[in-house]
Amino acid sequence: MVSRHHFRELKIWHKAMLITKLTYQCSAAFPSDERFGLTSQIRRAAVSIPSNIAEGSGRGSVKDFSQFLSIATGSAYELETQLILAAEFGYLDETRLQSVLDELAELQRMLYGFQKSLQPEN
Repeated sequence: MVSRHHFRELKIWHKAMLITKLTYQCSAAFPSDERFGLTSQIRRAAVSIPSNIAEGSGRGSVKDFSQFLSIATGSAYELETQLILAAEFGYLDETRLQSVLDELAELQRMLYGFQKSLQPEN
């Protein structure tokens, strides 16, 4: 059972929430013609990370939780790519990009480590 992992108590969930907030702040200044394009994609990817952590923590098995952590990790890499694209399009300055990417890299490591900790030792 994974019920011992309530998502609000998980450091990975708190880090993912921070990244989501940072992403929304960054994308608020994107051009209005990107509202249904890159802005929407970036925000969906960011929201997907803490959402999948939360959903997985509510599942009944470690295997299910691990699968949702994998989805969250995939969304983190998707977000990383989209933020780099936003910077290349000139929507995001290099300093802000690097700040968010640093937080994202830390979350990716945390997700990997947490997922590994759920696996039974052989």
